[in-house]
Parts: sequence; structure tokens; C-alpha cells
Amino acid sequence: MQRLLNSPWEDVIHPVIAIIEDSDEDFYSFLRATQKLHLLERSLYNIVRFQDGDEALDYLFRQGNYQGLQAPLPVAILLDLNLPNTDGREVIYRVKQSSHLQPIPIIVLTTSNSYQDIQTCYRYGANCYMLKPLGVSEMQQTVQVIFQHWFQVTLLPSYGQFSA
Repeated sequence: MQRLLNSPWEDVIHPVIAIIEDSDEDFYSFLRATQKLHLLERSLYNIVRFQDGDEALDYLFRQGNYQGLQAPLPVAILLDLNLPNTDGREVIYRVKQSSHLQPIPIIVLTTSNSYQDIQTCYRYGANCYMLKPLGVSEMQQTVQVIFQHWFQVTLLPSYGQFSA
């Protein structure tokens, strides 16, 4: 797990956005794009990164290294599909099978434009399916759309829940 803040779970004030992304290049491209957001928008959220599906599921279900963790669950999950170990499709399926985690919006951000992937993700319960943009300005625009829709316009189901 990689975080933007120094202390992993001490910040219970700012809602957590979980990013499940194995590519350093794609993750840092996303972070650079957030720098174009208004300072207030950026400062309202705590971004937490997981590099594979297994670690993300351990965090979400409070298993393994995260057993007993007293930290808020994320208000949203940004998810790549092609991950090492447990892939993004399985992450969606398992999260949406849990009554405690099911309300968390899952925003798929992937390079796959496969009809089968799109259908599978929505069938499993993904809330949004977006293609990863290729250029810097396109990524900035995508991040702006994500933040405007999911974190300004949309009322998210909960914040402050600590366990699955």
C-alpha cells in the first residue's frame, strides 16, 4: 500500500479514495492530473493506493495485514482490471457480494474496451466503466469528470464506517 500522507490510518477526517492500480506510470499520471484540480477539491480526500487485488481485498475486508484496522472504508474505489494476483473483475464481484461493502461505488478505469469486460463489470456491480486516457490533458479531463461527478454532484452512501 502506498499513501500520500505520512501516517497511514491516522486521518479519519478526510474520506478515503482507494485506487487499485498496479502500474506506477498510470498511478502517478492520475496523481499529476489531480494537481490540476482546485486545491480545496484535492485537500478534501485521502488517496490510498493498492497495487494488486489481494491487498485491496485484505484492506476492504480487514483481513491479513489489515485485520483489526480501525480506519474508514473508502467512499469510492477506482479500479484497474488487469492486476496481479486477484484481478479487478474478481475484486468487483467480491466487494459487491458483501452487504457492508456493496454500497461503495466502483469506478473502473482501464485500457480494456472489450465488450465482454464491460458487460462483466456491470453485471458484477461496477458503477462506472471508463477507458484510461492516453495523454496528459485527456487524463486531466478524465480526473476532473470523476471528481465533479462522484465527489461534488453525487451523494455517496456513507463515510466513517470503519469495518466491513
